Amino acid sequence: MATLSALNTSELLYEEKQLYRPSLAELKEVIQSALVKNFENVTVEITDCPDLKTPEYGLMDSGLGGSPTLLELGGPPYLLPLVQREKLYNVKEICQKTMGGGKILAVGAGAGPYPLRNSNCEGIYNMSISAEGQLKNGSYTAKVSGLEESCVLEAIPDTEPRCALLLNLFVCRGEPGQVLKISCKKRTGHLNFIECIRQGLLEKYQDKCVGMGGMFKINQGKAHQHVMRDFSRTPIVDEHELNQWLKFYEMPATLTALGTLITHENDLDLRLQHFHSFSNSNWGGHYHYDTTPEIVEYEAYLNVAERVVRVDKPKETHKFGRD
Repeated sequence: MATLSALNTSELLYEEKQLYRPSLAELKEVIQSALVKNFENVTVEITDCPDLKTPEYGLMDSGLGGSPTLLELGGPPYLLPLVQREKLYNVKEICQKTMGGGKILAVGAGAGPYPLRNSNCEGIYNMSISAEGQLKNGSYTAKVSGLEESCVLEAIPDTEPRCALLLNLFVCRGEPGQVLKISCKKRTGHLNFIECIRQGLLEKYQDKCVGMGGMFKINQGKAHQHVMRDFSRTPIVDEHELNQWLKFYEMPATLTALGTLITHENDLDLRLQHFHSFSNSNWGGHYHYDTTPEIVEYEAYLNVAERVVRVDKPKETHKFGRD
């Protein structure tokens, strides 16, 4: 069926902007001061990136260094009010075009390749691409399954390079190097972990656009996360209808979340924050907030991006479905 083949990578619209890139030393202070308003115990430090390929972290390459880039494909207008099924992308090819070849690590949050599951699904993207172009997938889909509507997490095979509709990726060379390590325990404020960081950056840098990406783990506690049900047959036109359609779960630690955050839409209709998590159990989905503030423990490794690349930006847009 023609609609199941990915769009031609070379024919998509690519837009690129440089981002303001503060030093890690400066970011450490900004993020620390933001998080202490929201968590009782906070440590932010500049550290050599641990080997993220170890089972503790589960990424497909070791580090978050080397031309760190935010990459956004498509967007919620291709999903809502009604799905545009032709919006299938070859993530591998788009990353290669964005990075100009070479070794690549791409991690982030998007819609999974629905033809693979014969259903709409969340995508938790964790890909390495060798300099020779070989794709290794540590990615997952999460879908709502059966009458009991259980969450089902399934690995995406190395033979599947696609995503559907929308995707936010942190893309780099997977090289070792310095990153920000953030540890937080006991949430006292109302902002979620990522929103707290993003708001702190926004307050500090005002109209300068700062973007970051990487991973965080919830090592203790539980999180409120959603998984999209299969595509709606009727139009979804506002947040209330959207929340009726999404399936929400309380998912237990340990959860490993991958994604991006940015302070501004930057005239590119960007999604400001987007993280999806996977686990060693059957849980995975879109992170909203933790539900266990007393005991929650976060551990994050983030790097600051040099630029943002926007691919196939919707011509007609709307602002719902972005939480």
